[in-house]
Amino acid sequence: MAKCAVCGKGIHFGNNVSHSNRKSSRMWGSNIRSVSCKVDGTTKKLHVCTRCLRSGKVERA
Repeated sequence: MAKCAVCGKGIHFGNNVSHSNRKSSRMWGSNIRSVSCKVDGTTKKLHVCTRCLRSGKVERA
């Protein structure tokens, strides 16, 4: 799973909790997209989370 190149967001870990309160580990993947971005005047492909895309922290190419 990729990490966001801007904010570093990646996988989160936690537990599945059943009705009888038994726990088993699980993980949540962040909503990360591979996007063409402008970096220092050139176009690069970066893995960026959708929160950074929406907030305008990345300029798409």
